[in-house]
Amino acid sequence: MHDEDFEHEHPELEIGPDDVLEDIEGLEMFTLKSVGIDIGSSTSHLVFSQLTLRREGAALSGRFKVTERKVLYRSQIMLTPYLSGTLIDTDKVKQFIEEAYKEAGFNPEDVDTGAVIITGEALKKENAQPIVEYFAKYSGKFICAAAGHNHEALLAAYGCGAVDLSKTERKTVLNVDMGGGTTKFSLVENGVVTQTASINVGARLIAFDDADVVTRIEDAGRTLMRELGYSVELGKKISRRQKEDFAALMAKILFELIEREPSSPLVKKLMVTSPFKSYHGIAQIDCIVFSGGVSEHVYDRDRTSYGDVGPILGERVRDYLKKLPKKNVLREPLEGIRATVIGAGEYTVQASGNTSYISSTKALPVFGLKVIRASLKVEDPISDALFRSLAKFDLSRFTSGLALSVSLDGQPDYPSMKRLAEGVVAFLKGSDDAEAPLYLTLDLDVAKSLGGILKEELKLDREVIVVDGIDVGDLDYVDIGAPMGITEVIPVTVKSLMFPSNRLG
Repeated sequence: MHDEDFEHEHPELEIGPDDVLEDIEGLEMFTLKSVGIDIGSSTSHLVFSQLTLRREGAALSGRFKVTERKVLYRSQIMLTPYLSGTLIDTDKVKQFIEEAYKEAGFNPEDVDTGAVIITGEALKKENAQPIVEYFAKYSGKFICAAAGHNHEALLAAYGCGAVDLSKTERKTVLNVDMGGGTTKFSLVENGVVTQTASINVGARLIAFDDADVVTRIEDAGRTLMRELGYSVELGKKISRRQKEDFAALMAKILFELIEREPSSPLVKKLMVTSPFKSYHGIAQIDCIVFSGGVSEHVYDRDRTSYGDVGPILGERVRDYLKKLPKKNVLREPLEGIRATVIGAGEYTVQASGNTSYISSTKALPVFGLKVIRASLKVEDPISDALFRSLAKFDLSRFTSGLALSVSLDGQPDYPSMKRLAEGVVAFLKGSDDAEAPLYLTLDLDVAKSLGGILKEELKLDREVIVVDGIDVGDLDYVDIGAPMGITEVIPVTVKSLMFPSNRLG
């Protein structure tokens, strides 16, 4: 039974004598068209995919999981256009994306899900956030805007095949995703990405034209050249020797991180995230998989210079690989330069079970909710635990733009659900926004029960959306889509949004 203001329709379900239940679209499976759009510091490109989601278990409470992925179209790769050192050329990016949609034979309304991500040094540009948010709105029905170095590392590890390799062969894999402005590291153990990190090392920290005249310099490029004793200026030439030394220093830095924890002041200065914790270096690694644009040079698949030191950097990386104490660790990726965009298009969406609770579809879709995660123990006062989780983000009261994520300890019976609901209601008292919907994610299939208690028994005077079976972390953000199909499964994207707060303007 739904509240009177729950506005939706149940389509007629007709099952013929020859129908197979598992193949009924919207009941036991979904077929979605997905897009991944990567606006990087060096290159920008798109991938369109078809995703098939099927229910994990026979029980109707089982959540949906992506079981098949098929790439439908890969766009050309464009060098990311800039108007200046701090501005991306929005018009050229827009034209490129629109042409890619036409070539793929899609309109934005044809695309169900996916992500637009902005990565590397492009993330620091002053118009980065409005660009990625604009294209997220343009690109389809439930397209998410994402940014952040750890998130990019995660997508690359999935997109290049490192996660599948680790899972299939039960090995520890280090994915090194080398781009134009940053290099991302993912440690993958038994098919699980356990740690990610990022450093300001990339082939396009200094860009130059065919005459070797410098056209763009990132701050990290200046730092590295100063370390070498060189000065580099816009409009001045960069010599072959300077390129060689620049690439050699970056390769040395990368292998300091591959072989051990960072120790030199320069490496610590260039880190854009925290390094791996309790990392044992190459002894811990069974395989190394390179991805990203520079990987095409590491595997010697491309020797073309695109106005940067990519070919030289790839060669220096190969030299260091030969010197590693552990031999035969290098493995080929399934995807190189397209790893992140494949990951964005195919690995961003999760889907709830059909036990989710929706008091009104007017509260969906919603984008960019900050996750407040709380692990609740039976003996803890519920509201106290929720306030402690809120305090981690320097917040004292519930407000709009938040999603509570609750991990339950103990038996999920009615008394425990009632106790949890009462604790949530107490937590919401005195909130900054009395009308802000409550978005709540759970790790157990009890969302419908909890939502019913909150809204129908305790008469919580705000819209309530409770979604189950979604994995989130402390630093995550979530986008929650409108219900899909006959069983009203809810698509959810878990991501990071880390635009610099000190952008020029």
